[in-house]
Amino acid sequence: MGPAAGGESFPKRARLTKRSEFLTLSREGKRVHTSHFIVLSKGNNVGLSRLGITVTTRIGNAAMRNRIKRLVREFFRRHKQMMQAHDIVVIAKQGADRLSLGEVAAELGRVLVRRS
Repeated sequence: MGPAAGGESFPKRARLTKRSEFLTLSREGKRVHTSHFIVLSKGNNVGLSRLGITVTTRIGNAAMRNRIKRLVREFFRRHKQMMQAHDIVVIAKQGADRLSLGEVAAELGRVLVRRS
């Protein structure tokens, strides 16, 4: 399969992959709480937004945790053009496993999408 249409792919350069990146955001990032997520963000000089997702084992089994991560990645992939260049970590809270894509998008959109 090729990349998603319309430049909506999620390449490795758009991901936070190193523990040090997560720890830096935890120490220095702006923290915003929503009903089902904690969002940490900090500006970067990479020129694009990068995403990291944390879902602990307290949330549910592996299938539920992976579903939450897929939904958050899909939101990010669809809306990354409307975000400023930031490093972002999304931490799931209890109850996030029951959300639909629309509910995830509404909740994270209020926090992450730049208003014009």
